[in-house]
Amino acid sequence: MRAFTVSVAGQRLNVAIRTPRGGVAQPSLVLMNGIGARLELLDPFVDALDHSIGVIRFDVPGVGGSPTPVLPYRVPCLAMLVRRLLDALGQRRVDVLGMSWGGALAQQFAVQYRSRCRRLVLVSTSVGALMVPGRPQVLTRLATPRRYADPAYMAAIAAEIYGGPIDPVTARGFAEDAQSDNRRGYYYQLLAGVGWTSLPWLWSLRQRTLIVAGDADPLVPLQNAHLLRRLIPGSALHLFHGGHLGLVTQAGELAPVIARFLTSE
Repeated sequence: MRAFTVSVAGQRLNVAIRTPRGGVAQPSLVLMNGIGARLELLDPFVDALDHSIGVIRFDVPGVGGSPTPVLPYRVPCLAMLVRRLLDALGQRRVDVLGMSWGGALAQQFAVQYRSRCRRLVLVSTSVGALMVPGRPQVLTRLATPRRYADPAYMAAIAAEIYGGPIDPVTARGFAEDAQSDNRRGYYYQLLAGVGWTSLPWLWSLRQRTLIVAGDADPLVPLQNAHLLRRLIPGSALHLFHGGHLGLVTQAGELAPVIARFLTSE
């Protein structure tokens, strides 16, 4: 894996790339992460994913190694930044995977740059502002980035907010890896999604789409995955027994499912 910084439209982005083993046989997979999460969060998934698949990861502005911009941004503006990043990397056509908050960015990229997105994977995500909401007491925990700044706090609340098979030791490790209290960057991400929804145009997506959802997700209830499945033409739905961070905690189970989808004819 190569990690480096790319300057795109005046914004520095922290990027990590895994070159496919055995040469380039298909488009690389671009990963779009959850709110406040650094690219390292998805290390378990990348490690478990078939190494013949190239992977591109980046920290959104204000997260991890990407500096916080002066002004806030909206989801379409961030999709444009991703397109410019791909231009800088010489990547014409890619597959895109969005998890949680990153699922909104993935959907926006797919509709905004149709010819640049071959296949779409949506994990633990929804249509945005018009989604079936999670439990109120869980959503309030997301109002600040404290869980990424305080490992003990993350360990205490992880099972409640993420659900599924996540233990305090694993949760504490997430926070220790992230170690971020960039409140402005976190609030920029929250603001970017205010009022955003894909509901009016999901019917127009023509990329082959896989929707992945856990049956014990307190943040994004299962009804959201079924709604995405009904609205995206020809999409497929894969359900697993687990919570919001299944892509991390159950990477060994889900990575082969996603790899088969990406590599199938």
